[in-house]
Amino acid sequence: MAENPFFAPSSLPYRLPPFDEIREEHYLPAFERGMAEHLAEVEAIAGSDEPPTFDNTIAALERSGRILDRTATVFFSVAASNTSDTLMEIEKRVSPELTRHSDAIRLNRALWARIKRVTTDDPEQAWLLEKYREDFIRAGADLTEPEQERLRGLNEELSRLSTEFSQNLLKASTESALVVDDAAELDGLDEAAIRSLEKDGRYVLPLLNITNQPALAQLTDRDVRRRLFELSVGRAPVNFGLAVRMATLRAERAALLGFPDHASYVVADQTAKTVAAVEEMLGQLVGPAVRNAKAEAEALAGQAGFPIEPWDWSYYAEKVRRARYDFDADAMRPYFELGRVFRDGVFEAATRLYGVTFTERPDLSGYHEDVRVFEVFDEDGSALGLFLLDPYARPGKRGGAWMNNLVDQSFLFGEKPVVMNNLNITKPTEGPTLLSYDEVNTAFHEFGHALHGLFSAVRFPRVSGTSVPRDFVEYPSQVNEMWVTWPEILASYARHHETGEPMPAELVEKLKAAERFNQGFRTVEYLAATLLDWAWHRLAPGQEVTDAEAFEQAALEAAGIAFPPVPPRYRTSYFMHIFSGGYSAGYYSYIWSEVLDAESVEWFKENGGLKRANGDHFRRELLSRGGSVDPLASFRAFRGREPGIGPLLERRGLI
Repeated sequence: MAENPFFAPSSLPYRLPPFDEIREEHYLPAFERGMAEHLAEVEAIAGSDEPPTFDNTIAALERSGRILDRTATVFFSVAASNTSDTLMEIEKRVSPELTRHSDAIRLNRALWARIKRVTTDDPEQAWLLEKYREDFIRAGADLTEPEQERLRGLNEELSRLSTEFSQNLLKASTESALVVDDAAELDGLDEAAIRSLEKDGRYVLPLLNITNQPALAQLTDRDVRRRLFELSVGRAPVNFGLAVRMATLRAERAALLGFPDHASYVVADQTAKTVAAVEEMLGQLVGPAVRNAKAEAEALAGQAGFPIEPWDWSYYAEKVRRARYDFDADAMRPYFELGRVFRDGVFEAATRLYGVTFTERPDLSGYHEDVRVFEVFDEDGSALGLFLLDPYARPGKRGGAWMNNLVDQSFLFGEKPVVMNNLNITKPTEGPTLLSYDEVNTAFHEFGHALHGLFSAVRFPRVSGTSVPRDFVEYPSQVNEMWVTWPEILASYARHHETGEPMPAELVEKLKAAERFNQGFRTVEYLAATLLDWAWHRLAPGQEVTDAEAFEQAALEAAGIAFPPVPPRYRTSYFMHIFSGGYSAGYYSYIWSEVLDAESVEWFKENGGLKRANGDHFRRELLSRGGSVDPLASFRAFRGREPGIGPLLERRGLI
């Protein structure tokens, strides 16, 4: 394996991984060598005879593990976006090995003793030093040997279960697809969408990783809607048992580390700090959200002529929206062509606000032919980084949308950022790719994450870009959604894909008038998932759950959020965020971040909106800082005050 591409830094621009050279057989040798070299580097740091300093201990740790970092970054990016049976087997093997590797470092007593003796007067170094100390304490560095041994076992089993949960779900989302023999059963979908679903004379509608499938808003056949909904909520039942086991193990681990439950352990390291703070915020939202949802259900029942079931909600919501606001969401699709949305919308907003420009690099490639690569330049023409876009859904790609870094910005290594957005848009068999309004919003949202990574200007990789608390990371991306309907930006990208005509002004006004409609549904489905996550992770150590589905229902009822027509956005068996995606006891972070987002949108509007001075202020005080400063201090430096919940309640119509 002398020519293994992971063994040396990439020679491509910005150290973009050489995807054309990487083969599946390269991963395991690279993981093995990467872990071995990393442990040797750590042992050298821990066993040094020199007095511990920031440079020979903390900075040395930052410089260690480069082969492992390159390998893991590429592997897990590809495994999420374009997996195969071989990659899934590799993931099963290396995930517990990586957990053991991490424990070997964080539970190294000699290394921990050195870290505790390091001092520094430099503010940026002091912040990073404190992050390292928190990391080691939370990883169990102060536990006794028997306690650490038990902790290792818990971590390894949780890693294995997390991989199993994810792979079960990936298979189930394909196996549980709605299959029909007659295209007439798909009445309501447009002809191009129906053609794209045809396979071997039948029509296969795959599931997205949410409860409320988008097609439910369009399918006219009520029985077909019911079948699609039941497939959605019934997928991956084997994962219920895994979820119970994981929640139980997390509770035990939290107790071992000195916390009453897993939620308390998680939020102590977030901006929320305490479970009481999270529960106070959620408690302010549940009552108004349920009241709004019940009022919406009455309106929908009036339109339908019968009580609304979950599979009816989206379909009749569109009918009521059209009747009340004369608004048809499908009428917007012809104005949202994928290429123009990015070129004249997503990128244009960033250019006007921050001065950055984008040039496509067809000479550079990703891991799949659908991936497009763009070079990003600052206003002065200096190179900023690379942005990769993987827009389309495919077998082997997990559901949802996300951003990840392929190369972290850091002055320590002199590396510029390489960031990526993954979407799950259905690829048409022919003709242009036309997006829904929600898909456009998602594109702007994910690019907000990308900007957070691209604008990073920090010294150390540990605090680069989006390396911020989970309940803060969604905040900048949510702010970027405000430009979707900003007049100058909308006029730039919302043009008919055939005629080039701008979207009619009356359609835009109808959209804005209708935006608050169905907010009761949206808030309840989100809060139900959030409180379900919370219930699983407020389990006390030793508390038994014998029936996961009964536990779900009891948790929703206890939280006052159980409303049958509006099920949780995710049920336990396909709640990827919390059982395989790093959001355990953290799904609340979206609404927590939206508090900051709503405050920030208000600030932009108060200060003239889409202005370079505003973009520069947001970039300087917040986007460029990564995790190198206290995130709420960064927010206060930008906003000029502490956040309040008022703007959020006003936005969602919950006052």
